[in-house]
Amino acid sequence: MLSLTPKELPVPDLHQYLLGAVGPRPICFASTVDKDGNHNLAPFSFFNVFSAKPPIAIFSPNLSGKTGKAKDTHLNIKEVPECVINIVNYSMVQQMSLASSPYPKGTSEFVKAGFTPLASELVKPMRVKESPVQLECKVFELREIENCNLVFCEVVKIHIDEAVLDANKKIDQQKIDLVARMGGNWYCRAHGDALFEIEKPITTIGVGVDAIPAAIRNSDVLTGNNLGQLGNLEILPTAEEIAAYKQTLTAAFASDTEKHRYAKTLLDAGKVKDAWCVLL
Repeated sequence: MLSLTPKELPVPDLHQYLLGAVGPRPICFASTVDKDGNHNLAPFSFFNVFSAKPPIAIFSPNLSGKTGKAKDTHLNIKEVPECVINIVNYSMVQQMSLASSPYPKGTSEFVKAGFTPLASELVKPMRVKESPVQLECKVFELREIENCNLVFCEVVKIHIDEAVLDANKKIDQQKIDLVARMGGNWYCRAHGDALFEIEKPITTIGVGVDAIPAAIRNSDVLTGNNLGQLGNLEILPTAEEIAAYKQTLTAAFASDTEKHRYAKTLLDAGKVKDAWCVLL
C-alpha cells in the first residue's frame, strides 16, 4: 500500500493522484458572460449537485495549474454572477474538449467549438443547444480558497431534450448517454453494458453480511459484491422455501465449492433468494 501525505507532494503529482482516484466525475460545461457581453464556455469536472430543496450545484474553476491565473469563467462570475451548466453526453464530448483550449479572453468557445448558442430565460449566459440538459443558475456564493474557487449555484430553470426522456417523462439513463472525466486524458461513457442497477435499500433493512454463516462468508468463490447481495435480503427464506427449492435441483453438489459456484451464477443473475436457498 502506497501511503502519501498531500503536503509533502508536488501539487501536479497530488493533482494527478486525486484525479486518477476520484472518478468518474460528472462534467459541468459552464456558460458565463462578462459585463461587456462576451460569452465564455468551459468544462470543469470538479462538479456535482448537492441538494434538490433548494436545487444546488457546485463547481470549481480553479486557478490554472500552469500559469496560476484565474479562468475566464471565474472572472466572468465575479462580474455577472450567473451561469448555465450544460450537461455533456457522448455526441458532444469532442467539441466540449476543444472548448477547454486556453483561448484568449473574449474569444467565444461557442464559435471555436462549433456549438449553437440558445438564449436563456432567466439568466444572461447562453445555453448550449447540443446539450441534453441545460441548467440555468444564479450564483449565490463564490468562495476562494488558495487555488480553489467554489461556485455555489441555485438552479432556477431546467431544460431537457425530450429525446432523452422515457414514457414517464423521466430521464432515461440509456438514452442520455452521459460521459465523465477520469485521470489524465481518460473519459468514460455511461452507456450499454457500463450501466447496471442495484436496488437501493431505502425502505428495507437487509440482514447484513454478519448474518451470513462463516462457511459462506469465508468462501473462496463468492466475492465481496456477492456477500453484499446476500446481506441485502431483508428476510431469509424459510425452511419450507429452502426444501421446496432444493427439490427443483436435478443433482446434488459434490462439494461446498461447487455449491458456491452455482450460487454465484444465481447472484450474478440477480436471483438472491434462490442463492440463499442453495447455500443454506
